[in-house]
Amino acid sequence: MSRPFAFFVHHQGRGHARRCEEIIRHLDDRPITILSADRVIFGDFDERISFVELPNAIGDPSATAALHNQQTPDVTQCVPLGSSALKANAEEIVGVFKRDNPALMINDVSVEWALLARLCSVPSVKIRMHGDRSDASHIAAYQACVGMIAPFHADLEQPDYPEWARAKTFYSGGLCTSLDAVPEKKEARDRLGLSPDRKIILALSGGGGSGANYASLTMAARALPDALWLTVGPVQLEGHETEFTNLRQCGWVENVLDYLAAADVVVASAGDNTCHEIARVGRPFLCIPEWRYYDEQVAKARELARLGAAHVLTTWPASNAQWQRAITGALEVGTKRLVPLFDAQAAKKIANHLIALDGHLWDDRSTEANRTVASGGLSLVG
Repeated sequence: MSRPFAFFVHHQGRGHARRCEEIIRHLDDRPITILSADRVIFGDFDERISFVELPNAIGDPSATAALHNQQTPDVTQCVPLGSSALKANAEEIVGVFKRDNPALMINDVSVEWALLARLCSVPSVKIRMHGDRSDASHIAAYQACVGMIAPFHADLEQPDYPEWARAKTFYSGGLCTSLDAVPEKKEARDRLGLSPDRKIILALSGGGGSGANYASLTMAARALPDALWLTVGPVQLEGHETEFTNLRQCGWVENVLDYLAAADVVVASAGDNTCHEIARVGRPFLCIPEWRYYDEQVAKARELARLGAAHVLTTWPASNAQWQRAITGALEVGTKRLVPLFDAQAAKKIANHLIALDGHLWDDRSTEANRTVASGGLSLVG
């Protein structure tokens, strides 16, 4: 039987879970343990997968004010002292290391658990995300891992990402977790009962943020009255919006793909899976990045703009004229540079890379070769 893998999956939003499921779908029959603080964000598992539910440590306080006031080490991000939830997380993860002896822990994502895996002598592979990750904690995590996986096209890499870290990174191409075939625009509109001729603009929001700015979208509906504006996902309300008949809230829907395929333009954030969903369908993309730690979405949006793959704004439009320019900008950019960023085989490529990395690190021939090099007269000290 193949050696087991463990996956740590952050429970914020849905993207981490969807990515984990899609990679696992392409793995062989090895045992897999998933560790996460929320079982609900995952679908059904087959018999080879076990799930360990971690305590949700987000916001768990230190036991006392004095413990809370202790300095956070530069190589960590969130390590409150006296936190029972954090201690329980570490105990559960170490317990899986002891019980399963995983060949790899795929980490999506946590600096602390990458460091814990290294301290426990477990090889860890970190999923890469965009952003300003030049701080000591991210550098330490990158160094602690045996490799990183960038679930995006190499052309989207940030120019400031260090060469030594690029050498440890596997670029899979844009990973999208949708599996259904993309319908033609007319077919999608027929399914949704929408006009085949009217311009349709979709504002798409995921579960990781506060949602689309609905007040701004009411201005959009007024600025382009001939278009039908649809929102899918959460919206952020200011409390003083004026409704328009050409603006509809659709809320959470199961058939997001139909709405994407029905649209002429998509307005969305720079979330990783969101970008690749839009690239897969091939619709002009008006990108408005949301606030995230380490400027993750701002950095990704900057690279999309550099490639000419999306029309990028820094804030939601605040006037009719701004909306008119924004939609015109998205249409002018088009989809020529966006579509190639999606790779239908990305998840399979990641799975194959993990299997190959497992073999490279753990098979006897590799180990014997390393011993031979170590005993062949090379000096390991200066």
